[in-house]
Amino acid sequence: MDRCVVLVDAGYLLGAAASLLAGEPARSRISVDHAILIQGLRERAEAETEQPLLRIYWFDGAPDRVPQPEHRRLRVMPRVTVRLGALTRSDGRWAQKGVDAAMHAELTELARNRACSDIVLVTGDGDLLPGLMSAKEHGVAVHLWAVQAADGDYNQSEDLVAEADERRVLDRTWITRAVRAKELTGACAPQPAPGPEIAAILSAPLPESAAAAAAPAPRSAEPVPAERNGSRPAAPATTDAAPGDQDAPEAPAARGVPTPKDLATLGRGLAAQPADRSGGPASGQSNGSALAANATLRWSSDKGWIERPGTGGPGEPSETASLPMLAQLTSAEQRWADREEDITTVGGDPFEVGQVFARRWAERLTDAVHLQHLSTEYPRIPHRIDGELLRYAARFGLLAHKDDQIDEHDRYAIRAGFWREIDTRTAAERTPAAD
Repeated sequence: MDRCVVLVDAGYLLGAAASLLAGEPARSRISVDHAILIQGLRERAEAETEQPLLRIYWFDGAPDRVPQPEHRRLRVMPRVTVRLGALTRSDGRWAQKGVDAAMHAELTELARNRACSDIVLVTGDGDLLPGLMSAKEHGVAVHLWAVQAADGDYNQSEDLVAEADERRVLDRTWITRAVRAKELTGACAPQPAPGPEIAAILSAPLPESAAAAAAPAPRSAEPVPAERNGSRPAAPATTDAAPGDQDAPEAPAARGVPTPKDLATLGRGLAAQPADRSGGPASGQSNGSALAANATLRWSSDKGWIERPGTGGPGEPSETASLPMLAQLTSAEQRWADREEDITTVGGDPFEVGQVFARRWAERLTDAVHLQHLSTEYPRIPHRIDGELLRYAARFGLLAHKDDQIDEHDRYAIRAGFWREIDTRTAAERTPAAD
């Protein structure tokens, strides 16, 4: 048949591109526009072989062979077939298993069945040499493409290079049409800073009166502050401390992202302060207890509501405890349609996953008051719904397979997408009320 097929070893293509653009082969150091990349491969293959494209086979590894978000985007593109091998971790490094064997089998099968006249191989692995030679024996022209090496040398097996009928190099100019290096934002944070939606969840809302109590405090092994031992400290102290700060328990050290435990400790400290949220002076222990009840911990957590001693009430308000779950709102026909949408149109980006889940939940509510009750809980998602959301996200390969948990950064993104969709649906009703 007079047509061409492209077989792509994604580990080689993207790893070599990362070495070229970012200086190391870690694919986490680059961002890829897969639509542009696939289109570029198709156009170049058709131009160089002078044959129409039959199909692009994308071979890659994935933990437990579970498709990752990029694989879900690729496999619904026209003329693209994704073949996944296993991705295993050994001695601290990830290694692909079964990818070379799958490429070899596909290469020999295409040639034996005369499914094409030209095969383009984007790989550097010498293990494919027998398959390449077999394809040539069946009358197929084999084109071998390399990614420009960062050091100017070969990054392919020499035997593979010697056996290929035609050889081409995907240079830096071609690669940068679809691939770019990510900018490092810190020594331990190779990913870009989170967007404003994620940052809103990262910044847990504290009561206004809690700002003064968020300052760092010494640990028990260090000298106690002057307010407690009666002497002035050598270091200058703040002059606008509220009355009663002398008796407040130590507040947790201020950090970029306070944890639920930090906020709970902070709330217990505020309970002892005779402050009044209305601005007037407080009197007696009753006001302190009221402050503790009002300074509710509002944090989106898969472990649910965190109660503080002294609140005296249930962990979850009855309004949100009665919110229906998506499974209760979904019919058998809708479940089938949802699964079809997940497979064909949902890419699997964490933010997108949260939006899709929230859209389905909001559209199927029979009582609009449920949506209003949920919106008042921002940024905390009620425990049952949050667990259902994370279980839904796990379908898209977002689990960190070390301990079968979703990465914390992805959790923030999933919940941020959820709240963006809820906010979009309630903004029209909230704006008049705010005026």
